[in-house]
Amino acid sequence: MATHGAPGGPTSSALYDAATDAFRRWRTGEDPALDDLVRIMSPVLWHVVRATGLDREATEDVVQNTWLTLVRSADSVRDAQAITRWLCTAARREAWRISKSATRLRPVEDDVLAARLPEASSPESEVVTNDENALLWEALTRLPERCQKLLRIVAWEPRPDYSSVAQSLEMPIGSIGPTRRRCLDKLRLELGELL
Repeated sequence: MATHGAPGGPTSSALYDAATDAFRRWRTGEDPALDDLVRIMSPVLWHVVRATGLDREATEDVVQNTWLTLVRSADSVRDAQAITRWLCTAARREAWRISKSATRLRPVEDDVLAARLPEASSPESEVVTNDENALLWEALTRLPERCQKLLRIVAWEPRPDYSSVAQSLEMPIGSIGPTRRRCLDKLRLELGELL
């Protein structure tokens, strides 16, 4: 039972018969036969390739590569009646290959890539940061030892355990906050003198 092709076009069996005839004529050396085969089968190949999800440009490349493959290896098609199946299979395989490599090599916009990269600072900003850190550490060494210890603990621990801090610095828990504030004020004064 024949199925209908494109509206106004030949039925599938008529299309396959025409493709088989064109392929046979091309193999015997008839000049426009390959053009006939291309005209008959390119729309079919186009639909086969587009069904794999490739865009228009990639589809054009795959269909063209399918025709080049046929020209290079026409002798591998032993039965002329198998030409439509051979072309569709070759096109589908090429489309899958292109699709696979396209997903591996999909270009990414700079702003999308930048959002996923770790923050990178410029050499200039690194120099500034290093200078600021050096000044901060120098100012910290000018503070009394108790302030240095307290500020180091508070700086390195996001939520320090005040009972451990009180025990390690031998001070009451209630005085940690006010002492920290006084130490930070002293640190600001030292930084001001160094700048």
